[in-house]
Amino acid sequence: MKLHGKVAIVTGAGRGIGAAISLAYAGEGADLALASRTHSEIMSVASQVQSLGRRAIAVRADVSEKKDVDEMVEQVIREFGKVDILVNNAGVQGPIGLMVDNDYEHWIRTLQINLVGTFLCCKAVLPFMIKQRSGKIINLSGGGAAHPRPRFSAYSSSKAAVVRLTETLAEELKEF
Repeated sequence: MKLHGKVAIVTGAGRGIGAAISLAYAGEGADLALASRTHSEIMSVASQVQSLGRRAIAVRADVSEKKDVDEMVEQVIREFGKVDILVNNAGVQGPIGLMVDNDYEHWIRTLQINLVGTFLCCKAVLPFMIKQRSGKIINLSGGGAAHPRPRFSAYSSSKAAVVRLTETLAEELKEF
């Protein structure tokens, strides 16, 4: 069990890649905090994690909201006493179509979830990881970061920014 004794937060954990990551981590021995805007979905994944013999809490959180993220991390620390791994998986595709036709609010909302949400989650766990002088942060990006994705300008822009944020954090935090 590669992750025995580790505590992981997985955002966007209610379905798809986030649920698969959560179940794989549980299978490797991790206890989990599962975050999503949809409580019923993360409750289902939490039940599956628990059936694997691991502890799990379901935290309803919108990663683009600082208050939600701070409360999520506080709940994890209260429940588990630490956080070893953060998987920033929460994300949305955003508006699809020519940028000139995209709705401004929908475009900005995509950046708030994909980029600002990643930033907020990292910022919230870093004091704990720095103090314990260990931790792993995994920021999921996607094909939009590596290659142009016409008609997905908000998604591509936000995911490219996540890559640069990740690279910058790695340099800032290497002493820890």
